[in-house]
Amino acid sequence: MAEAEHTPAAHPVDELIGADAAALSRQLQALRARLFPPSAEKELRRFTSGEAARLIGVSDSYLRQLSLAGEGPQPEVGAGGRRLYSLAQINGLRQHLAAQGGAKAREYAPGRQGGEGLQVLAVANFKGGSGKTTTSAHLAQYLALMGLRVLAVDLDPQASLSALFGVQPEFDVGPGETLYGALRYDGERRPLADIIRKTYFDGLDLVPGNLELQEFEHTTPKVLSGAGKGTAFFTRVAAALAEVEADYDVVVIDCPPQLGFLTLSALCAATGLVVTVHPQMLDIASMNQFLFMASDLLSVVREAGADLSFDFLRYVVTRHEPADGPQAQIVGFLRAIFGERVATATVLKSTAVADAGLSKQTLYEVGRENFTRQTYERAIESIDAVNAEIFGLMRQAWGR
Repeated sequence: MAEAEHTPAAHPVDELIGADAAALSRQLQALRARLFPPSAEKELRRFTSGEAARLIGVSDSYLRQLSLAGEGPQPEVGAGGRRLYSLAQINGLRQHLAAQGGAKAREYAPGRQGGEGLQVLAVANFKGGSGKTTTSAHLAQYLALMGLRVLAVDLDPQASLSALFGVQPEFDVGPGETLYGALRYDGERRPLADIIRKTYFDGLDLVPGNLELQEFEHTTPKVLSGAGKGTAFFTRVAAALAEVEADYDVVVIDCPPQLGFLTLSALCAATGLVVTVHPQMLDIASMNQFLFMASDLLSVVREAGADLSFDFLRYVVTRHEPADGPQAQIVGFLRAIFGERVATATVLKSTAVADAGLSKQTLYEVGRENFTRQTYERAIESIDAVNAEIFGLMRQAWGR
């Protein structure tokens, strides 16, 4: 009689999932080392003189004159006299031109001045896949390219925004190094300034995220039901940001795709709300539930004393295919219901965004030489238009 075949004991599913997570994490770390050698850290590309001139708002010939006269930061000069500028040099030129005074001085230094308040933009949606994190990253980088001092806050425990900025959550972010470190209720709370990290993008700092953020969802109910009952959890994000308010013009918060305590506290800190919308009927139905839940929960915290006077609310259509008939109908449907609260510009669906994402980059980081001219320009023009519209709303809020 043949021996019975030996069947190994099945591993508990938590162990299998943990092993898979560890294996995937090691490979992602190895991928980062290959993509960004030798230090495995991201660096922002240099900008051509034409790109630098457009960002500053001057002509390329005027920029050349400044370079020849030795005024302001000097570019790197390559073969054939090609001039390349870092973003730090571009910002240095802005400061140089603003210091000269004149009618355009304010345009060269677009950051908030005088009594203009800190802008806090929350980017939110209930459903994954709406382009929330991609929108947050491109918006934060665009505002930095415009010369603003920007703080990007990754409030999503999945930490996709952090990954886009070259931070691998399980390797690079330790205990107390997310926003939770500045939100916690016990004596281990840290000043937000100690958590903020500089990035490779001049003028753009980051508060990274990881699974630690989920602790706020667990500790807040305990505090509210225990000795700390009555504690205004919804003020904690605003209080943390107030500690560094003088250092920034705008904060961009990538909210988690759920309406928990983190998202509610972020919305209570916000001066503007951007809701990303993928124009498919299932996504619209999901957004409908998001809006109902948000309204109910925010009304509760408003009655508890929260200030919910936003400067603006905009629905931004993402992954848009204008030639798709059903999508065009849905976009028209949204405009008929919400009017001007639907952003005029839309983010077009593009292989360029997906291809850039393969190397954990945005379209502002990759060079246009990596794509066909039409593909790149179509994608970047749509993203620029959306971000410029939001920047315009910020300027209106500042009374400009």
